[in-house]
Amino acid sequence: MATTADGEFLEHPLVTDGFLENRRYQVELADTASGDHALVCLPTGLGKTTVSLLVTARRLHEVGGKSLLLAPTKPLVQQHAEFYREALTIPDDEIVVFTGEVRPDDRAALFEDATVVIATPQVVENDLVGNRIDLARVTHCTFDECHRATGDYAYNYIADRYHADAADPLVTAMSASPGDDEEAILQVCENLGLSEVAVMTEDDADVAEYTHDTDVDWKRIDLPEVVVEIRDAINEVVADRLEQLKELGVTNKSSPDLSERDIQGMQAELRKLMNNDQSEGYQGMSLLAEIRKLRTAVTYVETQSVESLRRYFERLKEAARSSGASKADQRLVSEPKIREAIRKAESYDDLHPKFRQTRMLLAETLGIENGERVIVFTESRDTAETLVDFLSNHFTTQKFVGQSDTDGSEGMTQTEQQETLERFRSGEFEVLVSTSVAEEGLDVPEVDLVLFYEPVPTAIRAIQRKGRTGRQAEGRVVVLLATDTRDEAYFWKARNDQKRMQNELNELKSVAGELSAELDQTGLDDYEDSGAKQQAASETDGGTSAGAGEAAANGGTGEADRGEASENASGEAESQANADGGQAGLDAFAGQDMATVDDQREATDDTSGATEAGEDADSDGKDDESDDSDDGVVAKPESDAESVEIVADQRELDSTIARDLSTREGIETRLETLAVGDYVLSDRVVVERKTVSDFLDTLTGGDRSMFEQVGDATRNYARPVVVIEGGDLYGERNVHAKSINGALASLAVDFGASVLRTDDEGETADLLETIATREQDDGDREVSVHGEKQSKTVAEQQEYVVASVAEVGPVTARSLLEHFGSVEAVMTATHDDLLAVDGIGEVTAERIRSVVGSAYEP
Repeated sequence: MATTADGEFLEHPLVTDGFLENRRYQVELADTASGDHALVCLPTGLGKTTVSLLVTARRLHEVGGKSLLLAPTKPLVQQHAEFYREALTIPDDEIVVFTGEVRPDDRAALFEDATVVIATPQVVENDLVGNRIDLARVTHCTFDECHRATGDYAYNYIADRYHADAADPLVTAMSASPGDDEEAILQVCENLGLSEVAVMTEDDADVAEYTHDTDVDWKRIDLPEVVVEIRDAINEVVADRLEQLKELGVTNKSSPDLSERDIQGMQAELRKLMNNDQSEGYQGMSLLAEIRKLRTAVTYVETQSVESLRRYFERLKEAARSSGASKADQRLVSEPKIREAIRKAESYDDLHPKFRQTRMLLAETLGIENGERVIVFTESRDTAETLVDFLSNHFTTQKFVGQSDTDGSEGMTQTEQQETLERFRSGEFEVLVSTSVAEEGLDVPEVDLVLFYEPVPTAIRAIQRKGRTGRQAEGRVVVLLATDTRDEAYFWKARNDQKRMQNELNELKSVAGELSAELDQTGLDDYEDSGAKQQAASETDGGTSAGAGEAAANGGTGEADRGEASENASGEAESQANADGGQAGLDAFAGQDMATVDDQREATDDTSGATEAGEDADSDGKDDESDDSDDGVVAKPESDAESVEIVADQRELDSTIARDLSTREGIETRLETLAVGDYVLSDRVVVERKTVSDFLDTLTGGDRSMFEQVGDATRNYARPVVVIEGGDLYGERNVHAKSINGALASLAVDFGASVLRTDDEGETADLLETIATREQDDGDREVSVHGEKQSKTVAEQQEYVVASVAEVGPVTARSLLEHFGSVEAVMTATHDDLLAVDGIGEVTAERIRSVVGSAYEP
């Protein structure tokens, strides 16, 4: 990489003249990354993207092919695209952006013609699983914010595929904070197949001249007496629920000051009771669900605001009034101490003292010190919106949140986010109040003050936030801590983690050579033999990885808003049993009533998705990249290759099965939004996959969708298969064996479906491969998502015709035919005649008459 005559700018055939400043540390890092698969660690704001761009320019100039840059959020993708188009001499139309907003078919064509592709990982993952793109000609792949490469995050799968498929691969992974400790950093390196580590810290002479000191100050704030009273009232209820759990023998804890580890321990003990078919397990899980919700309420009132607590309680009351309300919600809102806390919160006419402290700090920075810009970070969208209202009376203030809509709050579109940042850069307003969307990687302008409304519990997120200041001039960071609350625990944890991470990075820098040698032996070797890698993939346990939880714990989504009811997201809108749908209910299966249904539902719904401190994710972090929004497409076989083709419903990407299959030799996967089934294996075989929990939910939760889905499969395919995946079907819940056997019998006898069992996702993938191979190789059959039923008997055809009317299903169809004697009689039956048939109710009768008697309007 040469420089111009005056040495100020970098010069390269593919780099715009006079655009990139000549910084020695960036050139040195690019030299290292150009030679091998490398982790590049550089403090926030010092140009990691420039390093990657220099490597891309070299590879495209010297080797050819194309470059792929992956970034975790849509705004970050757009930001990188703008920078690359300015910095590179490559035509703009050859630098393309891939997000879920670009149609899959369009992406396939764009990828083929592009020189640089900048994309979210979920989209590239979808396109690889769907066999839409080929990485063979990609000569440089960059993983931005690579600390996300844990668990099942899409980066790991893409790295596997890239090392296996590319003819001449080179990986550059970038992060200011690759992990909290050496083990985490090594794991990221191994997941991405890295063999070199290049670290620059603020202590390096070449870097130091581009950085400035950032003072970190923390302000302790005492809670008002009324707020303490509200908190204590809630904690009294927590203590009461803990006493009940002590009586069940699952804990010795009595203090409301619990850790997440304590809660996980109690949950494990309760799982044991549930596995032993003891009703105490379900009772305890419901109590634990209450404790989680109450801890979220305590966090709101201690660290956020009474207004946020009021909003949270309102959501709980709405949930308790809903038709599918859990006992935990109902008990909470009727608990006298909670009702008193709600009353006090509603009568409290002041804000949290953090609000006044925030206003004072902004006045000091923007007024007395003549500052220009301030960022205020908060975990809660409720708090962000309240802060904007409060601060707008004194300063020009705008919010910056994720794209998801939540109760009482609209998200921001990608365009709105970009426009807001641009207006902030240009000085149109002074204060940006942001959830964690702005933490990671975004080119947020240099600011005079970064204010943490509350501390964050992880070092990675603290470093990302701190990096918004101190780039061009001395910056300041202030953290607000409510005394004697969870704020202090989070602050000291992040502080200690930061010190440890800094030590690890310094040590990493000093032993980079040794570490690279270790990575050569443990990481990259796995990628050099694609056959071994694919075999390993097929043998990997298919169960859901803990990585998603680890990512959340480490700020993995990058956009967590504290407190938007995610702990109550599932089970709140329980489907009502369709008594008129023609499918036998639980009583018909077992001939008995299940007294513990509510407790079972709460045990799974109220605790499985709960997150500590009520955290939930802004949509940008997960970056929901669903390809198709229609109800289901129908496509013909596309592959002329000799490989076995498996069509997967794209909603199945929540599991690892499609990804696993896509790495197997001789298997070609295709993604569709299927109207019928989860996997299509031939023109006659469709598979509905249900986990054990999904299957049992059908029996206990009133959700009849499984039978409707299998009915659709039966009407469209000759050989429908139901795969039930997971642990102990008869022991996971307190569901009587007769109920389970009745449902299995109905699937096999009433619907004609084959029911197969697998232990985990890996075994399910093995089974799908076996069936598809038998069908397509041995049976010489083609894949078709149309489905082709074999010739039916007259009775079967009659059942098929009636079952298709208003989608009543095969069981109801047989009842109608047995009652009326012919298809014609069914079609001419009146509303009252239909109600006389066993299993037909008002809704179904009206639906049949509407379909049969309504005028045809194409």
